[in-house]
Amino acid sequence: MDRLGKTMETVRMIKLDTERLIIYTSSREEMEKTIDDETDDILKMAYQEMLQGSLTHPDQWEWYAIWMIERKDGTKIGDLCFKGLNDDGSVEIGYGILEAYQNRGYATEAVGAAVSWALCQPGVTRVDAETEPDNKASGRVLEKCGFIPTGTTGEEGPRFVRYRDLCV
Repeated sequence: MDRLGKTMETVRMIKLDTERLIIYTSSREEMEKTIDDETDDILKMAYQEMLQGSLTHPDQWEWYAIWMIERKDGTKIGDLCFKGLNDDGSVEIGYGILEAYQNRGYATEAVGAAVSWALCQPGVTRVDAETEPDNKASGRVLEKCGFIPTGTTGEEGPRFVRYRDLCV
């Protein structure tokens, strides 16, 4: 049992394989290491929130955990996350690729795979995202992954949405 009295047996680990990447939900230990290693205070706080969400909702681990993005050779190049599964069937995605690996299509490949997976999960009707107004590359990633602008602005900037497609 964890410190909240819940068994970790309900944790569902997910692994997605793409042409060049492996994307997977991290374990508690991996999240704790990521938090310990992070030097950016804002990211550290976000990672701590993800870990807390995962521990609070172990039966929905995949909707709170840090998803690691690695090249097939095992090189960690970034991460992504969902920000919980909402009662209305929406999930929000956030993502980042380490600077040394940007502009190679990795974000599009990872986000595309994660969003396709999410939209095929029971109860999920849409995936939301925000991007900072000056982050044109992130906006292009969302466009390439089938997102459309909502015309609204959130805390970080313009909001985008992708609705459920047919899942096979």
